[in-house]
Amino acid sequence: MGDPTITRNELITIALKISILTVASYFSIKWMLNQMDPSRKQKNNAKLKAQKQLKKLGVLKSTNLTEYEIMIASHLVVPSEIHISWEDIAGLEDVIQEMKETVILPIQRKDLFSSSQLTRPPKGVLLHGPPGCGKTLIAKATAKEAGTRFINLDVSALTDKWYGESQKLAGAVFSLAVKLQPCIIFIDEIDSFLRVRNSQDHEATAMMKAQFMALWDGLGTDPDCTVIIMGATNRPQDLDKAILRRMPATFHVSLPKLPQRTAIFKLILDGEPLSGDVDPEMLARLTDGFSGSDIRELCRNASVYRVRDYMRTGDLDSRNLDQESDNEEFHDALRPITMDDLVMSLNKMKTSRTYCAPSSLNNIPLD
Repeated sequence: MGDPTITRNELITIALKISILTVASYFSIKWMLNQMDPSRKQKNNAKLKAQKQLKKLGVLKSTNLTEYEIMIASHLVVPSEIHISWEDIAGLEDVIQEMKETVILPIQRKDLFSSSQLTRPPKGVLLHGPPGCGKTLIAKATAKEAGTRFINLDVSALTDKWYGESQKLAGAVFSLAVKLQPCIIFIDEIDSFLRVRNSQDHEATAMMKAQFMALWDGLGTDPDCTVIIMGATNRPQDLDKAILRRMPATFHVSLPKLPQRTAIFKLILDGEPLSGDVDPEMLARLTDGFSGSDIRELCRNASVYRVRDYMRTGDLDSRNLDQESDNEEFHDALRPITMDDLVMSLNKMKTSRTYCAPSSLNNIPLD
């Protein structure tokens, strides 16, 4: 019988084969898990979008971004692609002026404000008030006018099925903002994410909130760091007190009053084909309790009425009627928006809201 002992070379060969098999098994299993991951396609799309946005912002490829920062970068908004400016917002002149002085000026003229800690821009800005009054519009216009990078953070981007991943994504929000500063992180409906903490919170959610607030405080360690977190909510009473402390600049965006509603009507109807009987001041008096979005919807419905009239008559005898019509200005075209259209739309909105849940239009008398 031969010698049963194994030589040193044979041991090395066996160990090498086991190592190769182990490495191959690891990468094979990892590849299979990635293929089975239902969010894989979503993550790949987010990476492609992030690369596109970073290129538009002029961020060099040499900027080292982690995988988590790239995921957050997919929510970047390029200021030049924001089509909202101060001219597109009516009736909020006081809030806009305060935003210019409190937020934008310290960012644009850092040389005037760097000498004192008291004059630096706030690390947190809260916009609160009834729905549809322009809070999100103000945030977008602020980012455009200030020329800052703007992260429109979707809270769902911070959730992940794997334990600990949400905390890493929350950390990536701040680390990315610091790398891209000056930067505004905007969280719409912030109360749904950073509401009052209680014992019923899930462990992962509680840890994510705690880390988010800890990192938020960490922004104050660097005096030259220009990262502002801006939130909008309809329910400021639901926010955690620790969050309210971190948002010292608070702006109440209330329902528009009579002069503000008049300005909103004039802005929305500017450039639209109107008949001579349209009276923005009269419409403003009739829409007490309406928000800015309510007024826009009112005008949109009124504009749709003329399209409906055209469709109803256009297929039958509109051509013959147009030939006999004395109004040559709107020959072969949609008629202008009339005061009757606007009043009809107003009455329809009031009637429909009467049968809906409580809203900003409650307690409005029907005319």
